[in-house]
Amino acid sequence: MQQNISLNEIGLSKKAPQKNAFFNLAFRPFFLGASIFSIVSLTLWMAVYGRHVQLSLTTVTPAQWHAHEMLFGYAFAVIAGFLLTAVKNWTGIQTLHGKPLFALFTLWCFARLTMLIAPNLIAVAAALDIAFNLALAYAVAAPIIKVKQWRQLGILAKIAILTLANAAFYAQALGLLANGAHIGIIVGLYLTISLILVISRRVAPMFIERGVKEKVVLKQFKWLDISIMLFLVALLFNELVTQSAPVSILMGILLFLANGFRLFNWHTKGIWKVPLLWSLYCGLWLINLGFLLLALSYITSAVSIIFAMHLWAIGGIGLMTLAMMTRVSLGHTGRSIHEPPKLMPYAFGIIIAGALIRAVLPIFVSQYYLAWVIGAYFCWVIGFALFFIQYYRILTKPRIDGAFG
Repeated sequence: MQQNISLNEIGLSKKAPQKNAFFNLAFRPFFLGASIFSIVSLTLWMAVYGRHVQLSLTTVTPAQWHAHEMLFGYAFAVIAGFLLTAVKNWTGIQTLHGKPLFALFTLWCFARLTMLIAPNLIAVAAALDIAFNLALAYAVAAPIIKVKQWRQLGILAKIAILTLANAAFYAQALGLLANGAHIGIIVGLYLTISLILVISRRVAPMFIERGVKEKVVLKQFKWLDISIMLFLVALLFNELVTQSAPVSILMGILLFLANGFRLFNWHTKGIWKVPLLWSLYCGLWLINLGFLLLALSYITSAVSIIFAMHLWAIGGIGLMTLAMMTRVSLGHTGRSIHEPPKLMPYAFGIIIAGALIRAVLPIFVSQYYLAWVIGAYFCWVIGFALFFIQYYRILTKPRIDGAFG
């Protein structure tokens, strides 16, 4: 694994005398903002779900609004913070900081506030959100193109497709595209999962090899990586276009087996002693279990496709982003990635519990479905509240080594 794709911190020689470093690098505002937003957005969704609050939307459903905000609000914010920080490592070029970063973060904030407080102003939200997506794409692409790191074009392509998916959602919300919200959400979900799988393939083996006490070299197979991506593309195409149940069953099973084989090769007993390793590993397995549930949803009525989607959303996107935010925030503030705050392992465990409560328990005890939904909500809120409480000072204060970042 090449060093230039790692997320180990790099510091500039320039010192950072300011007391608040919130806009020194993108991971700071976007990680903290995403954690707060996810709690607020989910709380409002539970009020809508319980019919205590009505949304002033006529062209998209409340469930579509909820899915959109978690994918293009929460997850896209984490992606922004991660990529703008990683691109600095990959290219050696300083990415957005100071006023330009403040402007990008402000676009994201106002788009989210509009969708939360005044969703009837959907045109305003659309303009702000798409402007944020385009500005992010430019900020990520500029340093990559400058140093001609063409191998990163795959990630740039995914950001571009996510932007188009977001535009499709707003096209339906504005009454311009009949099925735009469904297309946008499905593409957004699958592309976010794809991004997680691609990035984890780059960094997870390195993290494991360097993070466990025993000496280990993990096996990698290029054909396996290509197969997983092809299966995922085929599954997405089928879900959007052909909608063939046998194809979805086949692709779901193939993805479960192929990704399971890769995770089997990544396993070593030492990861269970390191919270920042077992959390990532469990997140990847929950994504993989989602592929199995997807296949089963076409075989038995006991399994709903909603269970697979929530396993990806909570156990995959939720746990993986929480674990990566924890690691990146430590490394890029000059702290040891081997010593996360003491409550973070509990936060990881709580999110895992939430994923299983929301997506697995209803299969076996369906009569308590509402209780499982509420239980999963509290797990998410507690898990991300723990992150916010422990990382607020870390993300707002300068690096402990005095470097800029």
